[in-house]
Amino acid sequence: MSKEQILADLKTAVETWNVKLAQDSTNAAIKEKINIKEIIEKGLGKGMETIGEKFDKAEIYLPQVVAASKTMEAAIKILEPLMSAGDGALRGTIVMGTVEGDIHEIGKNVCCAMLRGAGYNVVDLGPDASSQQFLDAAEENEAAILGGSALMTTTLEAQRELVEAVKEIDAKYKCIFGGAPCSKAWCDEIGADGYSATAAEIIELVNELTK
Repeated sequence: MSKEQILADLKTAVETWNVKLAQDSTNAAIKEKINIKEIIEKGLGKGMETIGEKFDKAEIYLPQVVAASKTMEAAIKILEPLMSAGDGALRGTIVMGTVEGDIHEIGKNVCCAMLRGAGYNVVDLGPDASSQQFLDAAEENEAAILGGSALMTTTLEAQRELVEAVKEIDAKYKCIFGGAPCSKAWCDEIGADGYSATAAEIIELVNELTK
């Protein structure tokens, strides 16, 4: 089987949440000595990009995103012994949560699924997460990025507080934000490191920040 065909099968497996195809294609890719980065970025990751785009257009919903993410995780599990990064995380760790005072989780859950699907280790703090919880989780898990979602205008200030909390302890964590009332202008104003308007965009943003 050609390299192009294997990568195409990996993409299809994620798009159709076909775990068996994902596992078979991953094993085929290893046999053909395809680079792990390529397996993830040009195969599985491309499938997750499609999933993100479909979700943004409301062509699919959260259960399908999670199914696709789990399909990708099944493939990553096969690749893990070949990965040199710690904790089996290929690209590093991200702490995600909905900021303090906000209990909306759907957007954040989709972003977590997308990031896991893209090979990141994601620590999900759930809703109503304080700045201190973000900092504690980042330290415990050696995370590089903190991602905070806000779905209410009243909780946007909690994003600013997180940026300030990171500055206060002079930590190297990068802060990225999203959510309905959030914008690039707001993120620039509070000194955040990035803004993601959609779940599909978050992978690109995190890839850039972890280069």
